[in-house]
Amino acid sequence: MHFSSAEEIRHRLDMPACIAAIEDIMRAHARGDTIAPGLLGAHVPQGSFHVKTAGTSGPAGKFVAKVNANFPGNPGTNGLPTIQGVLALFDANDGRVLALMDSAEITSLRTAATSAVAARHLSATDAETIAIVGCGEQGRSHLRAMRCVRPSLTRVLVYDLSVDRAHAFQHTMTKETGLSIHVMSSLLECAQAQIVCTCTTSERWFLGRQHVAPGTFIAAVGADNPHKQELEPALVASSRIVSDSIVQAASIGELRYALEAKLVRAIVELDLSDVVSRGIVGTIDANTSTVF
Repeated sequence: MHFSSAEEIRHRLDMPACIAAIEDIMRAHARGDTIAPGLLGAHVPQGSFHVKTAGTSGPAGKFVAKVNANFPGNPGTNGLPTIQGVLALFDANDGRVLALMDSAEITSLRTAATSAVAARHLSATDAETIAIVGCGEQGRSHLRAMRCVRPSLTRVLVYDLSVDRAHAFQHTMTKETGLSIHVMSSLLECAQAQIVCTCTTSERWFLGRQHVAPGTFIAAVGADNPHKQELEPALVASSRIVSDSIVQAASIGELRYALEAKLVRAIVELDLSDVVSRGIVGTIDANTSTVF
């Protein structure tokens, strides 16, 4: 059994390779060569635990189970990361445990890489401005990932409930990327962006129709359990909806709230695997936003 630390994962994986891997697995999913994903959540007073499973079939099939602890107060209270966990990789044909890996680093890479795949296919091909709401690890990863698929990006708008965290992001990522990074005083400034990424732990929506311009691509990352929400249900309902798992989005994600409010009557949009397998690229309606 191989053990991989966060340091090894950072050394061996880069964002372009992760984006390519996501593209490949989306095509495999569209072909029916994957194992249906599973999801389990448990909550404790200071946070929550999530178990997620997935896999591939066939002679080289693999099965993976990821157990993540999500404790939003950790950085300020305990000096620990918000996300900590482990990922167990198995041979899907004989059950052998192949590896145990630090999941926080993989989660950061995988989440941002998936958003980038969606942006490659569904955002404006000449996008110049990106807005990032939430200046933690996922915010940084999303900026790195979006630059891989949209090299036209030259301007970054950022917002965080902690002004200090927003300015720390500005300082660190300006040094890393050389891009012009502006700390927003209001979310209304998001309307200047062609791509918006929400990477928060919010339990109440904060991004509404008044905050985004028509044709904007929105990667809504934060709602990974039934108690979280980042987008106004009416914004979701008025947008084209694409997800890496429509079924999960309808039960624990932004789509759920639009369905509960009866603003969306049926799930009629595409999984990302459909978008990738069909080779859809840049099919932007200038009057309609896309929510991923």
